[in-house]
Amino acid sequence: METAEHLHVLDTEGRRLAVAAEQAGVDAKVPTCPGWQIRDLLRHTGMVHRWAAAHVAEEHREPQPDGGLPDLDGEELLDWFRRGHTYLVDTLTQAPPTVSCWSFLPAPSPLAFWARRQAHETTVHRVDAQSALTTAQDPIAEDVAVDGIEELLLGMHARKKSQVRSDEPKVLRVRATDADATWTVRITQDPPATERGGAGEADCELAGPAARLYLSLWNRLPFPSLTGDAAVAALWRERSAITWG
Repeated sequence: METAEHLHVLDTEGRRLAVAAEQAGVDAKVPTCPGWQIRDLLRHTGMVHRWAAAHVAEEHREPQPDGGLPDLDGEELLDWFRRGHTYLVDTLTQAPPTVSCWSFLPAPSPLAFWARRQAHETTVHRVDAQSALTTAQDPIAEDVAVDGIEELLLGMHARKKSQVRSDEPKVLRVRATDADATWTVRITQDPPATERGGAGEADCELAGPAARLYLSLWNRLPFPSLTGDAAVAALWRERSAITWG
């Protein structure tokens, strides 16, 4: 996906998140984030949006602390979230392609990194917000889901901070059944090493539609189809919480 496509996703998903949050109400529980209410989701995502925007707008070359969670609630909190989301979209849209600032995953440019990261951050949290409703959730496009799986496996969990590790080497295969996309994840005492393709044997395979895999790898849904050693999938589930930055 190109940066402009990521920005469109970020804009659309942030608006959907706000609508779902307003419909559910700030007191509603978020089933996909046990222990959270909608107010927690708005505070967290709004904080991340402002944190991301600041790195680009102010061209910080080193990671900056976030601004903390706001002491707001109700309509004030919703308005605060919407303003922060708009500021992030506008900042990334208006930034020159050559903008230089800190980022934490390989990407063609810092702008490409932040647009992609915030597109997926916001997509997953939109799903969280809609999980508080009884209505059907908006679908995730196949190309967005595949791109999100790529970012998660080849980016987020390639970092030293990933806790998905095993004393005994294991191989996890992830196969999107509605897309020409397969990944092989080698889990060892080091951060997971992921390669595209499905060559070789795997201890466990997770297969299903790309959107379902995307959300299950982010621990938002059960794994769609699992074959082989279920303990490998359980290891992912238990150890894959993301540490930011």
